[in-house]
Amino acid sequence: MTTPTAQTYYKRHIFFCLNDRDKSKGEDACAHHNALDAFTHCKQAVKNAGLAGAGNVRVNKAGCLDRCAGGPIAVVYPEGVWYSYVDTHDIDEIVDSHLKNGTVVERLVTPADVGR
Repeated sequence: MTTPTAQTYYKRHIFFCLNDRDKSKGEDACAHHNALDAFTHCKQAVKNAGLAGAGNVRVNKAGCLDRCAGGPIAVVYPEGVWYSYVDTHDIDEIVDSHLKNGTVVERLVTPADVGR
């Protein structure tokens, strides 16, 4: 394992939008699409793979990432790769391919023009 520095404390950092909006007003949000379950699954998968912690991978909750039309949404840094996922199988693929090996899961990449 590489010793972390100030600039690279984590090798990769994934943020899951967990924002919730008022369904009664017709406002869609990542929280309406099992985003919390995906976050929890990812956190456990990263831990199980031995990827958690300084110098490796951090899994975090986020508020609105303003890309609602592609939701549910997660973003991986430092690469800045945005993912739209459907289920835990997609999360497992992101963990195994991108977070572990640095290979972007192209089929899950959110199109650049997808915003709110």
